[in-house]
Amino acid sequence: MRGPLGRLLQAIARPPEKPRERHADPDAVVDCAVYAGGTRRSGPRRIPYEEAARLAGRRGAFVWLGLHDPDRATMIRVAEVFGLHELHVDQTVTGGHRPGVEVLGEVTRLVLRTARYVEHDRLTATSEVVETGDVTVLIGPSFAITVRHGPVGPLWQVRRELETRPDVLRQGPWSVAYAVGSRMVDSYLDVAGHVEHDLERIEEETFATVRSSEFAHIYQLKREMVEFKRAVLPLADPLTRLLDLPGVPAGLRPYFVDVRGRLARAADRVSGFDELLNSILQARLAQVSVDQNHDMRKIASWAAIAAVPTVIAGIFGMNFTEMPGLDSPYGFWTAIIVMILIGGGVHRTLKKSGWL
Repeated sequence: MRGPLGRLLQAIARPPEKPRERHADPDAVVDCAVYAGGTRRSGPRRIPYEEAARLAGRRGAFVWLGLHDPDRATMIRVAEVFGLHELHVDQTVTGGHRPGVEVLGEVTRLVLRTARYVEHDRLTATSEVVETGDVTVLIGPSFAITVRHGPVGPLWQVRRELETRPDVLRQGPWSVAYAVGSRMVDSYLDVAGHVEHDLERIEEETFATVRSSEFAHIYQLKREMVEFKRAVLPLADPLTRLLDLPGVPAGLRPYFVDVRGRLARAADRVSGFDELLNSILQARLAQVSVDQNHDMRKIASWAAIAAVPTVIAGIFGMNFTEMPGLDSPYGFWTAIIVMILIGGGVHRTLKKSGWL
């Protein structure tokens, strides 16, 4: 049957299409390896995490799976393999989380913010100074899963450095949490060092003899410091609570205490930067106010000098018939000389008082 009715009947009779299956993104897996006895047992190559989970269960070792911007299908598959809660899937698919630590079942979730200093020739009103991202570490009985969001903070260097420290790696999955946390705190201190140089340059510009009238770049740096503070300051409380967790190995507690101490130094520097920026900004606003006041004094001074000839010319321009000096051949030049003498006297007086 042809026509619209025929096409409608064919559509009704046609079996419904099966929904397309969502496949995991293999590019989200950065590295996956099995560790036991302080060494990498799976070799230098990356192995599938399904195989790694089986090997870790048999040998009493642990798996370190590294992911970068995974999609939901990937995290669902990872959750099935490692027995993660569905909340872990929701929490790791998206980034931008606040630093924190929480325990759900046998899995501990640690969130850290990454930070990187953006190089620039000079600070402007639109300069990006600090770029941030986040890393989530899921620590289980026999696995550590790191999920990184954003271009900042690659963890391959952390993995390489940890593989050279077998005494720390023997502590199990929590050694990954320590290594990642230590690298993040080191990056905070590195960013703080670069920001300090920016602050020194701004301070020199602010108190220089010849300075620009623009100070929007100070507000820009202050906004960037707010983002940096959100990465550094909230991490202090999670690290303190982390030390109270019973699952943290005793051999790693001194290392976590060291990380907390370095984080405190970074937090102190960031807080000091904020106070210094406020002081610089207030000083710059005060300078602008003083400059404007000085300009107004100059304008008022020249207005007073200009008032002298205006008054004299106004008096002799009243067109009265009887006025002294109108019939004198020296009246014009006398008026000019009087204007110059009085105006010069006013100028000298204002110059001595600092108005000019």
